[in-house]
Amino acid sequence: MSYREEYDFWLKDAYFDEDTKEELRGIAGNEKEIEDRFYKELEFGTGGLRGVIGAGTNRMNIYTVRKATQGLANYIISQGGKEKGVAIAYDSRRMSPEFADVAALCLAANGIKAYVFDALRPTPELSFALRKLHCISGIVITASHNPPEYNGYKAYWEDGAQVAAPRDKEIIDEVKKVTDYGQVKTMDKEEAIAAGLYQVIGKEIDDAYMEELKKQIIHPEIIKEVADEIKIVYSPFHGTGNVPVRRILSELGFKNVYVVPEQELPDPDFTTLEYPNPEDPKAFTLALQLAKEKNADIVLATDPDADRLGIYALDTKTGEYIPFTGNMSGMLIAEYILRERTATNTMPENPALVTTIVTTNMAGAIARDYNVKFIEVLTGFKYIGEQIKLFEQNNSNNYVFGLEESYGCLAGTHARDKDAVVAVMCLCEMAAWCKKNGITVWDQMIRLYEKYGYYKETQYAITLKGIDGSKQIAEMMDKLRNDPPKSFGELTVREFRDYDRNVTRDLTTGEEKPTGLPKSNVLYFDLTNDSWCCARPSGTEPKIKFYMGVKGSSLEDAQDKVEKLTEALKSYL
Repeated sequence: MSYREEYDFWLKDAYFDEDTKEELRGIAGNEKEIEDRFYKELEFGTGGLRGVIGAGTNRMNIYTVRKATQGLANYIISQGGKEKGVAIAYDSRRMSPEFADVAALCLAANGIKAYVFDALRPTPELSFALRKLHCISGIVITASHNPPEYNGYKAYWEDGAQVAAPRDKEIIDEVKKVTDYGQVKTMDKEEAIAAGLYQVIGKEIDDAYMEELKKQIIHPEIIKEVADEIKIVYSPFHGTGNVPVRRILSELGFKNVYVVPEQELPDPDFTTLEYPNPEDPKAFTLALQLAKEKNADIVLATDPDADRLGIYALDTKTGEYIPFTGNMSGMLIAEYILRERTATNTMPENPALVTTIVTTNMAGAIARDYNVKFIEVLTGFKYIGEQIKLFEQNNSNNYVFGLEESYGCLAGTHARDKDAVVAVMCLCEMAAWCKKNGITVWDQMIRLYEKYGYYKETQYAITLKGIDGSKQIAEMMDKLRNDPPKSFGELTVREFRDYDRNVTRDLTTGEEKPTGLPKSNVLYFDLTNDSWCCARPSGTEPKIKFYMGVKGSSLEDAQDKVEKLTEALKSYL
């Protein structure tokens, strides 16, 4: 059907409710809006669904969620996993509880039991819960840090990680097969509960999750020693982190934890924020005001589904709060864990640190320093989670820590996705260690730079919306792929990797070999002086992203180098 025929079908067919039809009648004269809502199906990608909430095939609504769930249900049944059930969590966004129930009742109608949280919960707790309950799969309703008009749907498999290859493509194929809304099943909620196919979960999972987190603490005695002195400001950005973060810090003995009152409670409109993302400095405005008032040591914020952590730390020399990138905070936690586990003889045998190809090169330097195996995977935390599964299957390594540049990390294996609750806990323990040793968290960051080098990373993104935007992004990738630059400014390209074509080319010798990683539409340029640049279209937003990293001899030198690399990239594009 054309987009116009699809629009008319939604307006006339008895399957769609009156509120949906009323919304669609409201755009009757807006041809561009009708086209955007109906020119395609909201794509179920490797991360699930994500889109603007509203009526239409290219929107997040009860019909697209139910249809996706029918595809997932069909796949679960084909894999003989029907009896294991599916765990479902949701965040504070618009329609999140409703979408969670729509998914649960579709599963129930297919004879698959749904375990649904009684209220909003962090994404990492969903990862933990499905493993704890021995489920075949998990669903979390969240659009993470996207603007308020978005929502999303992420699918997990029984290892607790987001679905990875080849299973992700197999599920996508099943979802695509559901072409007729008449194929989609649902049932009454009361009937599902009576049949034992809809079960509410809550406190018992929370308690078990907290106990797992505490196992990652190395020095509880240091926390108790400085508990009266250290001051922490925290914001959950109106999301799911408020309850678990406060609980874990309280149970560990931290006494001075100040939560930003204006951002404490769930708010689907994120009224106090332009953009609920800990990568956005403006999102910290209220937290930094409170920090100055309380003279806090560190300022922490988690995104709405509490899988990402952003931090600022006080520089006592200037009295200013310094922002930390995800690479910086990840390195602080990683180095602390490797150092203290080595010092206390609690490092497991064959330890491994896992990062993504767009994460700071400092990670490799630290891993080598502590004699820890260093593994790089594709962008996306599911690939880090997949490594944990492979380690267990092969008895090869023991996972110690994993991180990605986009403010996500995981200490321990209780979850298989990035976990901002455990990240807050580890960061606060590290901050307590700094306090005991008479230094600030910023001082400790400078110590790492002095030891390993002044690594600096940045991102450059181009947003191109709609049908034309998708075409432009594809053209940009084709240009880089088919005619790769030999240099970016003063930096020479040593090696070019095309993960889509599985080719690594040495630009000096011309020698080619496989990348060693799964197929993905990603291009990587390994540059001289421990610098690099990587290009990839976003999987969740209408963007093409460029990641870059350099190594300098000082903060100023690293900043200068990263600015020059960014300008060189822009002039090439």
